[in-house]
Amino acid sequence: MSDTDEGAGPGRTVQPKRADARRNKETLLDAAAAVFVTSGVEAPVRDIAAKAGVGVGTIYRHFPARADLIIAVYRHQVEACAEAGPALLSSSATPHAALAQWINLFVDFLVTKHGLAGVLQSDNTGFDTLHTYFLDRLVPVCTQLLDAAAASGEIRSDLKAYELMRGVGNLCIGADSDAQYDPRRLVELLVAGLRLPD
Repeated sequence: MSDTDEGAGPGRTVQPKRADARRNKETLLDAAAAVFVTSGVEAPVRDIAAKAGVGVGTIYRHFPARADLIIAVYRHQVEACAEAGPALLSSSATPHAALAQWINLFVDFLVTKHGLAGVLQSDNTGFDTLHTYFLDRLVPVCTQLLDAAAASGEIRSDLKAYELMRGVGNLCIGADSDAQYDPRRLVELLVAGLRLPD
């Protein structure tokens, strides 16, 4: 019997296949996110497939409807943002630098998220569930970054994560409909303005 036969032992070939499948799905979601940023959530599936280096059929096998793909991208980016916070805190020169980098990722997420509400407008419950998931995962991460920056004396200590995230979100509104508007520049000014004077 070969190692790939069913009786070859539990988990001997299943684990690598599962890990490969997970990596392939993450690659696909990263590609979809990148295409959504440049072309919007209505971008052709073939563009996403080309970016991911897979066939169109592979995307439809994982995500039969466009809404399925958009929701998966949304959740994938929420998780990426959530995981990035602690990693940035441990690798950045200062907590404020970590916060600034994390806010950049958050802006990427907000730009990609644009259009989700339209896709889900017939399913308000689904959107509410995603919004709750978004807050539950990201507010604690932003709080951790703000607390670390406040504890190091870089920023004031009375800023709430939800307030900052809401402010950044408001600055991102309209970016897709006005080519002359660059929300990143204003977000950078906002984050720089959090710093206490030396």
